[in-house]
Amino acid sequence: MSKLTIKNLHVSIDDKNILNGVNLEVNSGEVHAIMGPNGTGKSTLASAIMGSPTYTITEGSIFLDNENILEMSVDERARAGLFLGMQYPAEVSGVTNSDFMRAAIRANNEGQNMPIYEFIKKYDSTIKELKMNEDMAHRYLNEGFSGGEKKRNEILQLKMLKPKIAILDEIDSGLDIDALKIVGENVNDMISDEFGCILITHYQRILDYIKPTYVHIMINGKIVLTGKQDLIEKIDKNGYEWVKEELGIEFEGE
Repeated sequence: MSKLTIKNLHVSIDDKNILNGVNLEVNSGEVHAIMGPNGTGKSTLASAIMGSPTYTITEGSIFLDNENILEMSVDERARAGLFLGMQYPAEVSGVTNSDFMRAAIRANNEGQNMPIYEFIKKYDSTIKELKMNEDMAHRYLNEGFSGGEKKRNEILQLKMLKPKIAILDEIDSGLDIDALKIVGENVNDMISDEFGCILITHYQRILDYIKPTYVHIMINGKIVLTGKQDLIEKIDKNGYEWVKEELGIEFEGE
């Protein structure tokens, strides 16, 4: 069992406060969906957990299994068991998907390579599970990929690396209904005593396939409400205006 613990997290960029005291505890075996209006800090939270140098943590703490990850570099956080599925995956010309994947596995395993036959077998089977093109291994990383292909490639990396806790930032954007089902079911099948997930999303549709343990609403850089399935249905029906009225919150982005 693993646990990611975030306490009173404050994050800024260019002296502007983005996160204003986030508290969150995620255990393996759980899915925590984070929803909220645009500009409320959801992607900032994902980047801060993973260690993006763009953001400055001014207060608070993040622990993974009692280790202070704020003292770790990005690669050390990945080796400790964190994974970020990015909202906008980068394209890397000249590096094939398979070469990138082998290098990532080697880096996560303290320089030890996965045996090539084992890698090929696992890579090919994962491609099939995600119903991706068979030439995926030989294409350059995300180059010329559609939005849906990029997102499936993020999940392929997730399944190959098997982290303790994954943060998936709008992994559903750019997916048609068939790809959404494939991605959702593949992530949902991973949930276990060894794996948990933070799922950042705007839409209920991905949550039809990845069943959340808890749903959190983030507004103005804070988690202001936590619930379960009924909270998703209320958001889908009424948006976030009722949150504003019920809690007396003014959206700073408005």
